[in-house]
Amino acid sequence: MFKLIAIILSLLLVFGWGESVMAQPQPSSITEEQLKQGDEWATQAFTATNKGDFATAEEYWTKIIEQFPTNAGAWSNRGNSRVSQNKLQEALADYNKAIELAPNVTDPYLNRGAALEGLGKWEEAIADYNHVLELDAKDAMAYNNRGNAKAGLGKWEDAIADYQKSNAIAPNFAFARANYALALYETGQIDQAIREMRNIVRKYPKFADMRAALTAAYWLKGEQGEAESNWVAAYGLDSRYKDINWVANIRRWPPSMVAALDKFLKLK
Repeated sequence: MFKLIAIILSLLLVFGWGESVMAQPQPSSITEEQLKQGDEWATQAFTATNKGDFATAEEYWTKIIEQFPTNAGAWSNRGNSRVSQNKLQEALADYNKAIELAPNVTDPYLNRGAALEGLGKWEEAIADYNHVLELDAKDAMAYNNRGNAKAGLGKWEDAIADYQKSNAIAPNFAFARANYALALYETGQIDQAIREMRNIVRKYPKFADMRAALTAAYWLKGEQGEAESNWVAAYGLDSRYKDINWVANIRRWPPSMVAALDKFLKLK
């Protein structure tokens, strides 16, 4: 789905087990002191992640793995920190281990799917998302991510169907709605796409992705005032949208949407 996954981590990856990662069953030989140390390392790992310091987060997850090698959450979270540094193959190895340890937990499959997308392995990613949906038929993230992978294959109508399922399950999942709107635009449903974008912005006025999308769509329609207004908001919220390579290859907008924004940016 993207070449430099670090930028898009918050859109796709799931930090499974969360702050309770050390609450998983541990060998009886583990002491209370070791568990306390593990909790401290996990807290420091999440703090580093929130600051965007993924290398430090990886170091803490490694410490936890060395101390608690059967902790599936630690393996999956270290995979996330590695994906964020574009260490895709190493991340896959971590996810594989997490899945080996916890085969019925969905998070490692979701995360491995995202990493596979980063390698352009769309079909393998879809297989992981399909497995998540076998485990939990109402996993909104799995539908959204599967839609992204199908979009990678150019199967836009199939992607739209998955985004709609994701939206139906989790109406407040903003990025699934955004992906749906972008896919509508790619399939020529321009007016409906713009309506959807406007509805999203009305609910989430600081959603830079849709502000930038409206900029592109309005500019192509000749509505310069609306385009400029949305661009001021989009750029103020997230300056990365000025980089068309980032938009195309990391955020991975559909080609027609990328082309529309590119026209706007070149005239800017």
